Amino acid sequence: MARASVTPAEKSRRRSRPIRVAEAIKEWVVEQGLQPGDRLPGETELIARFGMAKGTIREAMRLLQAQGLVETKTGPGGGSFVGEVSTERAHALLANYFYFRDISIADIYQLRVALEPEVAAALAGRLSADHLSELRAIIDGYAEPASDPEEERRQHVASLRFHARLASFADNALLGFIIGFMSQILADLTVYKQLYAAPNVELWRTGRQHQLDLLDAMERGDAEAARFIMRSHMEMAWRMMEDQQAVVMKRFMTH
Repeated sequence: MARASVTPAEKSRRRSRPIRVAEAIKEWVVEQGLQPGDRLPGETELIARFGMAKGTIREAMRLLQAQGLVETKTGPGGGSFVGEVSTERAHALLANYFYFRDISIADIYQLRVALEPEVAAALAGRLSADHLSELRAIIDGYAEPASDPEEERRQHVASLRFHARLASFADNALLGFIIGFMSQILADLTVYKQLYAAPNVELWRTGRQHQLDLLDAMERGDAEAARFIMRSHMEMAWRMMEDQQAVVMKRFMTH
């Protein structure tokens, strides 16, 4: 007996079953209030709960694993557990999305100039002694001007880490994530078509002094001064990137 052909619409519905089940599992996890590390039901229970075949359930779980939302452990005490997407993985996935779009240095700095001064103002007077000490320790990593272009590059990356770490202290997790993402793009995906023949000592001195003055203003709770200093710092960094003809390199970030 000839087998009935499957229409494109039917194929689409069949392909979407694992996706629908994966979404249902995520909704169930939220409804149950499960947290990262909590054990998920076994395969047999999932089949019964969602009324789907074993193959569909397994494919749905593979989709959730690929998203970082499910972790599978083998051996004694193994099974499937609620996963937590790390900040690094989320940054990498978002960078891959932007891989197919034209993102310029101007795009990044337009956002940085708008957001980072407000974060600095919001955190003025609210950073703990440990936070301030950690940020000053980062600045100490470039206490002396670079002796060559490669060291200047390393200092630039360290300076970006200062900004990402400062943003991570903000109460607004979304704001902190966005600023951290921009810092990572600039650190990982930025190449310079033209480096200074010799390190720019004046640029190092001004940029570092901005950061020291910023921490002093934040420590004494001066929100307006913190906002002004951060804006000046961002505008100087933007000019520097343009002067060095920085471009965003088209490559995927690793997870």
